[in-house]
Amino acid sequence: MSGSTYGKYFTFTTWGESHGKALGAVVDGCPAGIPLEESDIQAYLDRRKPGQSRYTTKRTEDDAVEILSGVFEGRTTGTPISMIVRNKDQRSRDYSEIASYYRPGHADYGFDIKYGFRDYRGGGRSSGRETIGRVAAGAIAMKILNELGIEVRAYAREIGGIACNPAAMDLAVCSQNPFYMPDAHAAEQVRLFAEQKMAEKDSIGGIIECVVRHMPPGIGEPVFEKLDANLSKAIFSIGAVKGVEIGDGFAVSKMTGSQDNDGFLPPSDPDSPCLSKSSNHAGGILGGISDGSDIIIRAAVKPTPSIAREQTTVGRDGRPMTVSIKGRHDPMIVPRAVVVVEAMTAVTLVDMLFAGMTARIDRIRDFFRPENRRKKED
Repeated sequence: MSGSTYGKYFTFTTWGESHGKALGAVVDGCPAGIPLEESDIQAYLDRRKPGQSRYTTKRTEDDAVEILSGVFEGRTTGTPISMIVRNKDQRSRDYSEIASYYRPGHADYGFDIKYGFRDYRGGGRSSGRETIGRVAAGAIAMKILNELGIEVRAYAREIGGIACNPAAMDLAVCSQNPFYMPDAHAAEQVRLFAEQKMAEKDSIGGIIECVVRHMPPGIGEPVFEKLDANLSKAIFSIGAVKGVEIGDGFAVSKMTGSQDNDGFLPPSDPDSPCLSKSSNHAGGILGGISDGSDIIIRAAVKPTPSIAREQTTVGRDGRPMTVSIKGRHDPMIVPRAVVVVEAMTAVTLVDMLFAGMTARIDRIRDFFRPENRRKKED
């Protein structure tokens, strides 16, 4: 199986299965000298781990990370960083029945056709638990972005068709409700709706919004390696995501050019080299290159496909049947996927920031001149 490695300059590979002994990631291309401890990574993993509320799977895992390489005396060494999270509460018996049929909304059929074999225990590599490695790698990327003053923050913008009121949004509220929504009133409405759907043995989806602040202009390539194209690929690689928007996204199709164009203005800060804009319909990216304004990304997350409600499908022998999925599953994916969207955004930004370091000869010349290197070392 190929396709488990992401990035060109800052790369990471995820490994492991939902019901295997462990999962993890190997990060390569991380600069030396960055302060890094297991607690830095654990803080992000804790946001995606199961069992945090009645609206997440009841699987009990502490998702404790262990750094195996690439860190010495609390700092990165510049060598590959290997991380492991051991599975402790897998119940493979819950999935023995599904070996004989294809679950609606899952990757079972495509996986079986491609490989002629599948790990039916929780979906194997297709499981949402694979995102442990992504979040671990994203935590390291966040450390790099913090060094540059770049902020990445995601939250649930909408769940079950219930959207946050933009005028009432307060990011501090996210940690005060189980849905990671920045609007307390919307979160309460979601709670009532979720209870109703859970009683009906059903699930719900939603929209995650991610905002990147203080991103420098000039990052991204103008053709195939566009910043928005790579961000979209990264977010789309999350299993539950079925749609991605940058800026106003699909809404621009209903606008005129005069409505959609963002007018450029002088820098809002005289000490800043960045121009400002009268609006941000483009979501911080023009022509595949960052323009210095906030980057705004939205991901449409589908409802959890594993539901106890009766559904129609076929067995591996082709016979039609009805099924009710057993096991422990999230009634909604959105709250735990918020940090995954942050992680994939962060690793993409770092990868493209590193790529942008070689875009101009004057910057390369300045970096490698002996007198400048001495100044940096001093």
